[in-house]
Amino acid sequence: MSEQQEFEVSPTLRRRLGRTGMIAAAIAALIVASGLGLRWYQGAEVRAWTNDRAIPIVSLVSSAAGGSSGAAELVLPGTVRAFVEAPIYARVGGYLKRWTVDIGAHVSAGDLLATIETPELDQQLLQAQADLATARANESLSATTAARWQHMLAADAVSRQEAEEKAGDHAAKIANVAAAEANVSRLKATAAFKSIVAPFTGVITARKTDIGALINAGAGSGQELFRIADARKVRVYVEIPQSYASDVRVGSAADLHVPERPGTTIAATVTDSSRAINETSRTMLVQLEADNRDGTLLPGSYVQVHFPMTGRAKARRIPVSALVFRHEGMQVAVLDSSDRVRLQSIRVGRDFGTEIEVLDGIAAGDRIVNSPPDGIDEHALVRVAPTAPVAGLRP
Repeated sequence: MSEQQEFEVSPTLRRRLGRTGMIAAAIAALIVASGLGLRWYQGAEVRAWTNDRAIPIVSLVSSAAGGSSGAAELVLPGTVRAFVEAPIYARVGGYLKRWTVDIGAHVSAGDLLATIETPELDQQLLQAQADLATARANESLSATTAARWQHMLAADAVSRQEAEEKAGDHAAKIANVAAAEANVSRLKATAAFKSIVAPFTGVITARKTDIGALINAGAGSGQELFRIADARKVRVYVEIPQSYASDVRVGSAADLHVPERPGTTIAATVTDSSRAINETSRTMLVQLEADNRDGTLLPGSYVQVHFPMTGRAKARRIPVSALVFRHEGMQVAVLDSSDRVRLQSIRVGRDFGTEIEVLDGIAAGDRIVNSPPDGIDEHALVRVAPTAPVAGLRP
């Protein structure tokens, strides 16, 4: 048998080999398809897991009523001032001869406080009195001379011109007497200021001089000698934040609390305001008046002023950690029923440190996000943490 005949394959074997190849190819394709399907399934799971983890998890905080026990109030620091207060300066220069009152003394209007020695002023007064005597003597002589010349004029013994000159000289001497009298009166009035007296009834709150001290006249170059205050009625000055300026009006009532006297409350009334907002502090200066006949309030002392804010009963309080700072202004992130974010603009009131008062923008029952992520956007989907919501604020 030849070699060509040995390698000839029968048709049956050829068909079997073709069938086997097709089966192997199908199995290979199935293996490849299975691997691709498995990789796609695993990729889908990874994508789903990644998307699920991309949803931020947030915790919620509840708001609380802004007032205390149902009555909202604004508490601000105030400074007490005497109703009338004045520094006492010397009107004349000299040396302090004596003082008659010290700090804490109750004085009435016109009471003597101190006496000043004024040697220079005394000499000026003596000189002025001497000048007045000279002027009166000259006036008397000129009056006699003018009268005589009038008689001689009647007898045609002198000319009318000469008689009129004598009459004019007499008039000038009369004016000199008036000037000298005015100068004496001025110096006497000035000399009266050697005695320093109380301008009104009150209490001496400061004495800043002593016997023998050199006294300069006036408030510009001189020193303050005493300070007197009438604190039977006091004024209280308070800086009202701009957001509350429209709530505090003239005639509004307030309570004053003195820290060193716990439980003591003094009624006060708003009497006036600056009616302008300070550009630096963004506050409005308000003046209150209170009766102080018992001396409870000391001028210059600190008090707490409680303003009732009955018109702000709807105010809420939230932690400052819930605030969102954007260029649109102060906002909070509120969740709707589908856990999507709604950025709500708010109007802020008082700052309590860890808490802040919200005057408008939220309502009771709103689900507010606590410590929202920096990149949180409007309508963003979030997932609420399974833990209990952050405790609300004290009602």
